[in-house]
Amino acid sequence: MRLIPAALTAIILATPVLAQDPATCETVRLSDPGWTDITATNGVAATVLGALGYKPQIQTLSVPIGYEALKNGEIDAFLGNWMPAQQKFRDDLDASGKVDVLGQNLEGAKFTLAVTKAAADLGIKDFADLDAQKDAFGGKIYGIEPGAPANQSIQAMIDADEFGLGDWELVESGEQAMLAQVGRNDGEGKPTVFLAWAPHPMNVTYAITYLTGGDKQFGPNFGGATVHTVARKDWVAACPNAAKLLAQMKFSVDMENALMGKILNDGMSGEEAAKDWLAANPDTVDPWLDGVTTLDGKPGADAVKAAIAG
Repeated sequence: MRLIPAALTAIILATPVLAQDPATCETVRLSDPGWTDITATNGVAATVLGALGYKPQIQTLSVPIGYEALKNGEIDAFLGNWMPAQQKFRDDLDASGKVDVLGQNLEGAKFTLAVTKAAADLGIKDFADLDAQKDAFGGKIYGIEPGAPANQSIQAMIDADEFGLGDWELVESGEQAMLAQVGRNDGEGKPTVFLAWAPHPMNVTYAITYLTGGDKQFGPNFGGATVHTVARKDWVAACPNAAKLLAQMKFSVDMENALMGKILNDGMSGEEAAKDWLAANPDTVDPWLDGVTTLDGKPGADAVKAAIAG
């Protein structure tokens, strides 16, 4: 992926926006692969954009389809580029020359295989420990939606018979369905191995043991990752005010855990959770809105703080 040239970065990040975006920038199209963390960050972005006078539209698209939509001009930005897991998509976007990286929005993330307490009690601590307890697991590894890069890593591991897992099955489903299965198994005391990650409230809901040994499949430090915001290059050039906002939006693991808890445990929508959290933490928006205006050119921070307080 082509990083934004230094000169353009200086324009977007280092200098004030001198004029509001044109009316054609009113609609901002974001992609959500159905992951709660991205539902949360999209909710924050949509709340702030709405307060600035934009009309955010969020489309639920799988990771591969979402990236194709970016290349084809059907989506403007994506806040869920997990790296290095999505490196092949970044390489493809780089080759297209149509998408830029606005910046890193989260550090301290991780994802790899994990097991529940019933499995940890069997002594499962490493990928290499799994196959000896195949019957206890039913020979199943629970993943997320089809096409997700993490699922592809798991399936490649099975296909290559790594760790003796060649006769195991990857069960693909959405995040919610996967965690519902984990919850059922946990309640029945059945060992479960599944794709786990942080930030996510699952780390509080369940006694999770992240497995060692998966550096080849997921990277070191339990799949340690950073999350980036990517955007359509033409949109960045046409709508520098909105692009500046997204480039400056940074999150933390604690913030996302809190937002996801409101969504998963309290039944809030992404925007409801965002407004609730931001109302309690209004100063969070100050660095995001530095040099950012409303769509009609008024001070952005004033408009957003008024909206989240109302």
